[in-house]
Parts: sequence; C-alpha cells; structure tokens
Amino acid sequence: MLIAIYNRTFDEQDIPFLKGILQLLEQHKLQLVFYKEFYERLSVHLPFAQVPRLFTGKRDLPPNTDMLFSLGGDGTMLDAVCFVGNTNIPLIGVNLGRLGFLAAIPEEEVEAAILSLVRGSYTLEKRTLLHLDSSVPLFDNSPFALNEFTIHRQDTSSMIKIHTYLNGEFLNTYWADGLIVATPTGSTGYSLSCGGPVVFPQASSFVITPVAPHNLNTRPIVVPDDNVISFEIEGRTEHFLCTLDARTEMIKSSVQLAVKRESFTVSLVRPDEHNFLKTIRQKLYWGIDKRN
Repeated sequence: MLIAIYNRTFDEQDIPFLKGILQLLEQHKLQLVFYKEFYERLSVHLPFAQVPRLFTGKRDLPPNTDMLFSLGGDGTMLDAVCFVGNTNIPLIGVNLGRLGFLAAIPEEEVEAAILSLVRGSYTLEKRTLLHLDSSVPLFDNSPFALNEFTIHRQDTSSMIKIHTYLNGEFLNTYWADGLIVATPTGSTGYSLSCGGPVVFPQASSFVITPVAPHNLNTRPIVVPDDNVISFEIEGRTEHFLCTLDARTEMIKSSVQLAVKRESFTVSLVRPDEHNFLKTIRQKLYWGIDKRN
C-alpha cells in the first residue's frame, strides 16, 4: 500500500507525534511518499536515513497512491482535496488542529486507525463537491470545493446585493455582507457559524446561507443539488471576494458566477468505529452536560 503524507504547517511540539505516526506506518511496511515542503521542514528536526519519494502537487502525486494522509486540521484536509481532485484517491485526516470535522482522527486514536487501514476495516464515504463556473478563469484549474463557495464584500466596504437564481428562476436578493453556498460536508463549517443547519453528508442538497443579512426575515434555505445557482452582484465598490473553501479570488461585479454539483466526488476514509453522528456529538458536545 502506497500512502501519501501531506502537512502544511506544524509546531515543534508536534514533532514527537509526527515521528510516532511515521514509525507506525513503517512498522506495517507501508510505502510512503511525502509532500516535498513538509519533508523539507520536517527533515530539519527529524533526520531521514535517505531522501524519500516526494510529490509537489496533483501533477506528480503517484497515480498508484492508495491513500493520502492529511496531518493537520480541516484546512489541511481542504488543501488535500485539491491534490487528489478526480483521481479517486481516498483521504484520511489526522487532527492536529482544533475542531476537526474533516480531520476527525484524534491523536490518541491514530494507532487504532492505522491498524484499521491495514486490516481493511474502514468505510469510504463519498462526499459531494460543488463546481464553480465563471466568465473569467478562476482558481487555477481547480474550480471545485468540498465545503463551500462564498461571495463576500471586500474588507470594510458596505454591504452588497446578491441577486440569486435557481436554474435561471429568481430566488431572492440578499442584502448582506456575503452569501454562502455549502455542501452537506460544509454545513458544519462557515455556514453553521452563520446560522445554517447541519445536513447529513449523504443528503443531495446545498445550503444557501446569508452572512449578516440586513433583512432579519432572510433565513438559510436548503435546495436540491441538481440546481444551478447563479448570481448577480451589486455594491458601492467595484471589487468583491469570491472563495472556494480556503482559496480566495478578487473579482469584479461584471464577472458571471454559477455553482452546481461537481461531476466527481471525493472519498473520505472512516475507520469502522467512526461515523457522522459520533463526530457531531463529540465536536458540538451534543448530549453532554458541561455544567460540572
């Protein structure tokens, strides 16, 4: 089994843990290929006997890679999605960050998770992506997102008007700081913090959530993901921000934007003892009395 290892940042306090993960993987005789920048940073603190196999992105990620290990938080996992794209390489996230909805394997469960991989006792969860169509090239040939697409006002400019359409039919004009279109996976991210609902990953839907809407009667809405959602933007400034997950582009109001369900999916690896209900109970403290 060939395992790709990706990490974008770590603290010195993480080094013993990272060393332990690599030792566990090697003990099970798994072949490893490292993200080049991660290897260069790690090798300063943890000398390697020889230079391992390296990759720099999607283009040189070995096509026979069986799985990509994301070591970090949810942001690291979102980076990893751009690496695997439509290759069908599954992703597994080990949480070195804070909340960790996507990078759901905590440090204390890594050894058990690796054993599950070796034994084949895991599930592949297919996650819907959204795709951005635009009248100008954006996002370096990776116009897709696992969590969300957003339109947002620039810096401290005044609120904007976002005319929104479903399959060409007018839905609403949002007077707000911005607008989020979230996938079911992204429903526990930015959309949730703006009052959006939690949606099960298997649901065939998108969530449209306004950011700080001026009209208090405007609420998030769940729509089928076979809709094409298009936008027209107005504001007092010429430029606005457009994001796919953690990636940002500045656009003019003349740019035409529309989002739809991507033609491919991404697979997330879940050891058999992990599932969505367990994750939201742990991360959102549902059913836990924290008063003591």
